[in-house]
Amino acid sequence: MSSSQIKKILILVTILAVPGFLYYLLQEKGKNRYRPLPIFGKKEVASTFHSVKGKQIPDTIYYQVPDFKLVNQNADSITWKNYEGKILVLNVFYTNENPGKVSFANKAMKAFEATYNGNKTVNFVGLTIDPVRDTPELLAKYAQTLGALPGKWDLLTGDSTAVYRLVNQGLSIDAHQEFESGNRKFIYSNMFVLLDPQRRIRGYYPASSQEALSQLNDEIKVLITEELRNNNDGR
Repeated sequence: MSSSQIKKILILVTILAVPGFLYYLLQEKGKNRYRPLPIFGKKEVASTFHSVKGKQIPDTIYYQVPDFKLVNQNADSITWKNYEGKILVLNVFYTNENPGKVSFANKAMKAFEATYNGNKTVNFVGLTIDPVRDTPELLAKYAQTLGALPGKWDLLTGDSTAVYRLVNQGLSIDAHQEFESGNRKFIYSNMFVLLDPQRRIRGYYPASSQEALSQLNDEIKVLITEELRNNNDGR
């Protein structure tokens, strides 16, 4: 590994280690308040209400990523049930790409995994967009090079239709295949996606942007704080 590569990794780890999320936390009447993260996707007003300071406020039904059934690098069947109560950081990749945006995203994901390795609330998911080639057996070997342990950092594959339905429609990430001079190539948005335990999308982050990676790190912590507050409130 060259000195420049080592320097980039050290910079990334340093960024993730800085607790910049503190600017989200404010003191109000002796209680911690935070700026809540946005919730992406369609929403509609429910027929139910909740009370805020004596006022009846209509509930909101937010978009939830649909369920799926895929397999990880250990050939275990994976659905949303495996991630109940979990905050997810997710990205798309494929193993056969030349070093570039996939390898950079994997290094970033590895840094996140190391940061939150001891936190059972946060899990990591990689979705291959080349499921025909990327079998569980191949992903198992690929996972070893990344240090991706199933159950904490799952690399998912499966039926092509199911994979692309989840990526394109469920997560609203652009990913498709094109053929150029008879060769297949994959076009996709190199993004990290942050999901809360309710399967709601809370953020998109370009994997090639150090600023966006720092923001993602901050917002993982904000989401952890949000979930702790919700659990304490009995929600």
